[in-house]
Amino acid sequence: GPSFGPFQGPLANALFLRAERVAGRCTTHFVSVAHALTRQYLAAGIGHPAQYTRILSGFPLDPFLRARNDPELRRSLGLAPEHVVAGVLARLCPLKGHEDLLAMGPDLVRACPSLRFLLVGDGPWRSRLQERARTLGLSDRFVFAGLVPPERVPALLGAMDFLVHLSRREGLARSLSQALCAGRPVVACDCDGASEVCLEGETGFLVQPGNLSQCAERILRLARDPDLRLRLGRNGRELVRQRFSVETMLEELRALYRRLTPEC
Repeated sequence: GPSFGPFQGPLANALFLRAERVAGRCTTHFVSVAHALTRQYLAAGIGHPAQYTRILSGFPLDPFLRARNDPELRRSLGLAPEHVVAGVLARLCPLKGHEDLLAMGPDLVRACPSLRFLLVGDGPWRSRLQERARTLGLSDRFVFAGLVPPERVPALLGAMDFLVHLSRREGLARSLSQALCAGRPVVACDCDGASEVCLEGETGFLVQPGNLSQCAERILRLARDPDLRLRLGRNGRELVRQRFSVETMLEELRALYRRLTPEC
């Protein structure tokens, strides 16, 4: 993601923009993970269009394609078969949207009593978020799974029914493509590159940052409609299968390096 933006103050933005522009003058080529980032950098006066190539951040797909809803895993997390699980896969820190989710929590669980939230990740805000959940009377609705090794992520995504990603600062969040690869639709803030994988009404729903009523409506829509979750999840899995393999990423990088260094 960019080093500058509305997530920080004018002094930091001025410093980072200057540094980016200076570095841009001696950069041969930029690789961006989303067209949205290319547009942001060009709008900031960094480089020119011919200097940019989008190459999606690929990853090994097979573990996520094999992800399944494991009743034993859900039981170990305190989740019952009848629970609808909205997951979050993100560091517990500012700008990741956990506070927005907690703010909506009381209304969401009143509207959908079977709804539970599975938070995967750790960070400096863990105790703060856990205390907030206790204050709101939601300790039994928010499950904090903590930091897990990468190989456990596919199974935890399989234990979710859909992913909620309300981050205000990203490039193109890996959790979105991983969730879609596991067949789990997403609700995401329309931030940076999210719209390039969260296709409105096709693989999930985009919401405007800070629009909690819109976000709650989309979460409840997915929570109440298993057929919709299945359809969007299938679409998302096919999109990721076509575009996000690590092999595709490496071939595109190889082709770019060859084009930039023809004498080698």
